[in-house]
Amino acid sequence: MKWTYIEDISNFKDKEVEIRGWVFNKRSSGKVRFLLIRDGTGLIQGTSFSSKTDDPLFKKFDTRTQESSLIVRGRVKEEKRAPGGFELTIKDVEILQVADEYPITPKAHSTPFLMEHRHLWLRSQKQHAILQIRTELIKAIRDFFDDRGFRLMDTPILTPSACEGTTTLFETDYFDQKAFLSQSGQLYNEATAMAFGKVYCFGPTFRAEKSKTRKHLIEFWMVEPEVAFATLEDITELGEDLVVYIMERILEQNKKELEVLERDTKPLERIKKPFPRLTYDEAQKMLKKKGSKMEWGDDFGAPEEALISEIFDLPVSITHFPAKIKAFYMQPDEKRPELALGVDVLASEGYGEIIGGGQRIHDLDLLEKKIKEFKLPREDYEWYLDLRKYGSVPHSGFGLGIERMLAWICKIKHIRETIPFPRLLNKIYP
Repeated sequence: MKWTYIEDISNFKDKEVEIRGWVFNKRSSGKVRFLLIRDGTGLIQGTSFSSKTDDPLFKKFDTRTQESSLIVRGRVKEEKRAPGGFELTIKDVEILQVADEYPITPKAHSTPFLMEHRHLWLRSQKQHAILQIRTELIKAIRDFFDDRGFRLMDTPILTPSACEGTTTLFETDYFDQKAFLSQSGQLYNEATAMAFGKVYCFGPTFRAEKSKTRKHLIEFWMVEPEVAFATLEDITELGEDLVVYIMERILEQNKKELEVLERDTKPLERIKKPFPRLTYDEAQKMLKKKGSKMEWGDDFGAPEEALISEIFDLPVSITHFPAKIKAFYMQPDEKRPELALGVDVLASEGYGEIIGGGQRIHDLDLLEKKIKEFKLPREDYEWYLDLRKYGSVPHSGFGLGIERMLAWICKIKHIRETIPFPRLLNKIYP
């Protein structure tokens, strides 16, 4: 008898199989026992029939509690009314462990309670669906870049210097010197791009932001492509292509999970190019007309991002930001040096920035000036300056946050549900 995963059950119609999993639910109806089994890949209903009330199989059934682990053996039959369209006629059950009373029941629980039991909450249908989509999202991103000839480069998590600003760094001891948890792999990726042409890194990043908003995590995952010789226009195009590719992939591969989440997919089906494109100036004037108090030079906040979503039902690419609100490495506009050649892609439906990037400074003198202007320790960036001494070229890149992208796809109110174990302000358990 073959050990089979539930997601593959359609290949075993009218055959005997072995399912290894956990009790998701159970019920009785006279001479019939119904057992809903999950194994991580899906759900299947098992049925057991007997005219004897003291049937040994029924006795085993009655001892099983929610989340008890077991091995079930039986014959697969087609049943359109059953979850997944197939059912298992149970012949034998081997109980591995009878679970204690499970703390998460079908009744409503508070968010703090569920977060304290996050290690168990992951087993619920909606949380399971979200993380199944996360798996496909990550695979889609990697396929997108791999198929376009990008090389995956692993960048350090421990770094000697800041990338996005010193106020949001986690500091740690590194033997006889200080080190910081990475905010971004970008600076290192600029070096690998000069060696390989087009690269991307993918991994965890950390921001010590004392933020309690529904859009922020302390530890999050980000994919960051970097392309030698690419301009702002090139990298904007690449980011838009990535978003469209992801949407098409998720809509094709995760229909079942989106249904579990009761996600209206019509807004996602509309995500096609071309995206609306605005300069910062155009966006700021548009927001003023909508009643925003945002002044020129301010960065976009959640209210402004929400207003833009009311105007457009597609993601919006905004470029040419005031240089003073962008990082030290951002290339200035030749015609208006007070502007940086940056791009933010804002998701539709009010989910805010999902991509941030732009063109990097490639001139040595200008980069040296910016490092001094931002009061950064030059000795920490000597290697970064070297990249401008030996064959410097225009180059561009961006970062896409996995969790924000996933929150938008699944239409989740809070980003904490987009990662198995979220790290939030003052929240590091479990």
